Amino acid sequence: MSKILFVVTGADHWTLADGSLHPTGFWAEEAVAPYEAFKAAGHEVVVATPGGVVPTVDQGSLAPEANGGQEGADKVAASLAAFTELQDPIKLEDVDLADYAAVFYPGGHGPMEDLAVNADSGRLLTLALEIGMPLGVVCHAPAALLAATKDDGSNAFAGYRLTGFTNAEETQAGLAERAKWLLQDRLVEAGVDFQEGEPWAPKVVVDRNLVTGQNPASSAPLAAELLKKLA
Repeated sequence: MSKILFVVTGADHWTLADGSLHPTGFWAEEAVAPYEAFKAAGHEVVVATPGGVVPTVDQGSLAPEANGGQEGADKVAASLAAFTELQDPIKLEDVDLADYAAVFYPGGHGPMEDLAVNADSGRLLTLALEIGMPLGVVCHAPAALLAATKDDGSNAFAGYRLTGFTNAEETQAGLAERAKWLLQDRLVEAGVDFQEGEPWAPKVVVDRNLVTGQNPASSAPLAAELLKKLA
């Protein structure tokens, strides 16, 4: 049984352009759908957060309207309760990638606040690319790629085909006009080949060892692609 590292945001808010704090954290579906897939395939999951803080779930991701109704919301809540590793994270800065077979980053707006500027995460991502370790990143979590800079200042993911939460989706979610910056814009500025799909529809992009998903609906298909790389 191999171990898969979940790098999860430690932030419980996202600072908007006007300085106000938007409550957030990680998005439940993006954590539990891959978790269940990896566990069902026989893998062990270890959670790491900046400073080893217990991560905060975005309460919006537990709402019926985010899960296709109350039944879906109840299912996600039950799955989240069963994801006990979230309550005992290790420190991101202490991670040794040699202990793991793959790395996965769930989204939520939290990564826009902390992982986007976290040097420990940036080094981990750069190393995962260099050694060809399967790496899955979904929705807002590609914000973490912005911290993966090389010695010459360029981004380690420049030239990679990938996707993430789009400007159109952020606009439809009602936060684009209030944001300091938008994920799609910053990734394009970093030199990636951003692949934009239809808003809210599943979209997964695979380029070498990197597997990215556009939105919450992409988390389960992404997990399936990542498992193929571990077969």
